[in-house]
Amino acid sequence: MDVLSAIEKRREITHFKPDPIPSELLDKLMRAAYLAPSGNNLPSREFILVTDRKTLRTLAATTPYMKWLEQSAAAVVIVSDPQLSKYWLQDASIAGGFLWLTAVSLGLGAAWGAVYHSEDPQESERRECYARSQLSIPDHLRVVAIIGLGWPAAEPGPKQMYPLERVVHRERY
Repeated sequence: MDVLSAIEKRREITHFKPDPIPSELLDKLMRAAYLAPSGNNLPSREFILVTDRKTLRTLAATTPYMKWLEQSAAAVVIVSDPQLSKYWLQDASIAGGFLWLTAVSLGLGAAWGAVYHSEDPQESERRECYARSQLSIPDHLRVVAIIGLGWPAAEPGPKQMYPLERVVHRERY
């Protein structure tokens, strides 16, 4: 599947079949995240691949909005190092996007669980501390997101978008 087709097909999938993801596909997903660009090509983001069912169920409690993680076959926890790069959040987010689009291209579904919360530092701290405690993540790393992965239980309908002209401007606003 070409990149634009994956972008057009991408949806938030929150119901998964119980089937595991083969290790060769997990390797491709991790390679996609690894190959994502980062500011000054610094390794400011790192990835924790989780396939253990018990750990996935435990991580679902990181935020009130990730109950779907209990059904996922795998998850990738994206952490980032603000001490290494001032672009830590952008680097982690871009890697998550690459991972998600690769999942779609492989026939998998994905859902983004935001852990870092820029508008609520206390909530962000609570979420990040919880994930750190479950996965032994060092304190200096920020926990940006948890992406749940699996085989979609159902194929969602077409994406309903606003007109392209509403958000695309040429030459000037």
